[in-house]
Amino acid sequence: MDKPMNRIKEVLEERGIKQTWLAEKLDKSFCIVNAYVCNRRQPSLEVLFEIAKILNIDPKDLIASRTK
Repeated sequence: MDKPMNRIKEVLEERGIKQTWLAEKLDKSFCIVNAYVCNRRQPSLEVLFEIAKILNIDPKDLIASRTK
């Protein structure tokens, strides 16, 4: 199944940000944030925009291009 992959993990690693910190900022459990980061679960658009806002990044930069 070809599901969209997000780049949350790469962005967090590039910036040296811990998943626990992001989970706290989102007011979500570490397990849910870890599922987003590991692409086991995709965040809703609302959550994706919230993550982008917290990380001060364009939401498009959190979505992996399929043409790589």
